[in-house]
Amino acid sequence: MPASIREQSLSQPVDVAEYLFRRLHQIGVRSVHGLPGDYNLVALDYLPKAGLRWVGSVNELNAAYAADGYARINGISALITTFGVGELSALNGVAGAFSEHVPLVHIVGCPSTISQRNGMLLHHTLGNGDYNVFAKMSAEISCDTAKLLHPAEIPYQIDHALRECWIRSRPVYLMLPTDVVQRKVEGKRLEEPIDLSDPPNDQEREDYVVDVVLKSLHAAHSPIILVDACAIRHRVLPEVHDLVEKTHLPVFVTPMGKGAVNETHASYSGVYCGSLSDPDVKERVESADLVLSIGALKSDFNTGGFTYHTSQLNTIDFHSDHCKVRYSEYPGVAMKGVLRKLVERIDLTRLQRRPSRAVVNEVKQNRDPSPTVTQAYFWPRIGEYLRENDIVVTDTGTSSFGIVEAKFPKGVTGVTQILWGSIGWSVGAAQGAALAAMDLGQDRRTILFVGDGSFQLTAQEVSTMLKHKLNVTIFLIYNEGYTIERYIHGMEAEYNDVSRWRYTEVPRVFGGSDDGTTHRSFVVKTKDELDRLLADKEFNESEGLKFVEVWIPKEDAPRALKITAEIAAETNSKMDG
Repeated sequence: MPASIREQSLSQPVDVAEYLFRRLHQIGVRSVHGLPGDYNLVALDYLPKAGLRWVGSVNELNAAYAADGYARINGISALITTFGVGELSALNGVAGAFSEHVPLVHIVGCPSTISQRNGMLLHHTLGNGDYNVFAKMSAEISCDTAKLLHPAEIPYQIDHALRECWIRSRPVYLMLPTDVVQRKVEGKRLEEPIDLSDPPNDQEREDYVVDVVLKSLHAAHSPIILVDACAIRHRVLPEVHDLVEKTHLPVFVTPMGKGAVNETHASYSGVYCGSLSDPDVKERVESADLVLSIGALKSDFNTGGFTYHTSQLNTIDFHSDHCKVRYSEYPGVAMKGVLRKLVERIDLTRLQRRPSRAVVNEVKQNRDPSPTVTQAYFWPRIGEYLRENDIVVTDTGTSSFGIVEAKFPKGVTGVTQILWGSIGWSVGAAQGAALAAMDLGQDRRTILFVGDGSFQLTAQEVSTMLKHKLNVTIFLIYNEGYTIERYIHGMEAEYNDVSRWRYTEVPRVFGGSDDGTTHRSFVVKTKDELDRLLADKEFNESEGLKFVEVWIPKEDAPRALKITAEIAAETNSKMDG
């Protein structure tokens, strides 16, 4: 749009939907996930004018999963559903975004203000005249909710919600009635970008915390850095990278923090997950006399079943809204400013450090004589297959446990959902992640690892990948059902089995061409077949959808999953006793 026309249009009132969608575009959203419904149809007509692409998905749950994945790569995402039936179908995906600190804007098209005021008995309602019940549900998994009712207030409500979504890195909920979509609001406000900068710390308090941290760090004999999920979600990775680069302290990540640091860096020393860790990693982390813990999210699976053996007396915690030095807490002092000053002020002449630990993909060490593909062999071999800047998506289950055994090349982004742990999430998330990379103009492969059981929950999203010609490689682990559940309970139980699908035909069923021009499918049953495929130049460099069915015995599991099951069994035994 020419500048003169744009200025003229912004000086005039604009429709509410146009204001909302232009704001989404301004904060970086380029594609919008969701499903059409009669309460959001008119609003959807405004998307192209704002420069937004309508993605569409096969159901609202998949759309929410995809919006989650999109936000993890793009920084923020948007989801549009219809009132009641649509928004409730998406709620599981939105709850996962809330749980895992993912900024997602959920827009719900709802009945008119007149219908709501009169308590009319409309479809998609509970039939009781209560039009607030679904918003109340979403309020529990949103950091801000807004009913867009009064034009004079709507621009402020939208701007406030979008800022909250970004700053707090959690979902927000906007309720847009059908008769408000075309109401007029001030357009000139669009000339002023929403302030997305982090609120600054009180400088005196921040300086005090930095001094306390430096005193501990300069006195330590074997300090380490431990990076977790919230370092990613709350955008402090530049500060983390600078800290590692300047200090060369040994740096470890948690399972949820995998991909947060450059794993080819000399300081990278592995994945710490309590008792699930490599024994050498466990010893190095737990013997450190100071742990700089950045963005910790200490859930059960992320801590190896709460088996961390690090003392709070030896820990400094950096969080998005507070810092904690040993047992002294400093509320309101966010980690970003503290880490930046820490990098600037650290005295390297007073810093002591132990040598970092070398990390390699242990392929040869895990290649047994059997031709069968094992979990122990598969994941290090995948580490060799990955290349710089790949996006790696792993589903809850064997994949999320196995990927810790793969060393990432530089620039790889890990996308996983270990805290919320909704099986099937990864298929939608991979679609969203790949679309975000496309929108950002990034030439990146999105590689999905998902078990057969998880895949069956959300397989339809393959059709969306094909529709938008996304560059996605799917490794489906065929191991005859829910292996993670088998190890928790019921190894031979019928409820842990799933039906056998013709997996490699799924792309064609969901819209792929009969001649294979839109996709390629493969079946891998042996180590040699796996090695040949992963080394194949055409397989590695071709665009579009690639679907690989990898056969792994159902009784096999990654080392970390086996230990998790043992810990769970031991805990249950003690409780029974």
